[in-house]
Amino acid sequence: MKRLLPGIAVMLLIMTGCAKEPLDNLSSDEARLYITNRNDSVSFSSYGTFRITDSVAVISNNQLQEYARTAYDAQLIEAVANQLTQKGYTRVQAGTTPDIGITINRVYNDYSGVISYPDYWGGFGGYWDPFYWGYPGYGYYFPGIIGTYTVTDGAVSIDMFDVKNAAANNNLRFVWNGLIRGSGTFVQGNINSSVQALFDQSPYLTRN
Repeated sequence: MKRLLPGIAVMLLIMTGCAKEPLDNLSSDEARLYITNRNDSVSFSSYGTFRITDSVAVISNNQLQEYARTAYDAQLIEAVANQLTQKGYTRVQAGTTPDIGITINRVYNDYSGVISYPDYWGGFGGYWDPFYWGYPGYGYYFPGIIGTYTVTDGAVSIDMFDVKNAAANNNLRFVWNGLIRGSGTFVQGNINSSVQALFDQSPYLTRN
């Protein structure tokens, strides 16, 4: 048995060296994150109609900026409505009280930080000898790099509320939420597949 161990170790090393990074070669569709959440006390078959907002709330750093209806927003709204219709729900317009109310949000958050390379030039040994510049025997000074950066993270949130029982509950009760986040979230060509992914992940959300 002891004679086999070195061979096994070599085989494991070879297999580990050949293993591919699981996130490599993923398309933007595969790299996006889809998160869904439901109210477990709700029976979705008890709802028959829905109404969806005709604009999208734009929220930046927890502050409402505006209600927008760009081409992207319009397609997003229709994609959600189409999925619900396919699930057996009936869309109603203004003037009719629906069983379900749906809001859509584009959410942006800025994250800031500090980046520092205090010994950037000396730490990397310098790219050029001072002789190159015609000053042999001279040293050089570089103050390093210290600066701030800001990264904006964005997502699409789709929120569903119980309007049918609002009076009895004395509030609009949350029933379902879907979140799309990651590469290509705000690309118009990805809207239909992204929304479908949320509903595929929520098979319980049906009247059929």
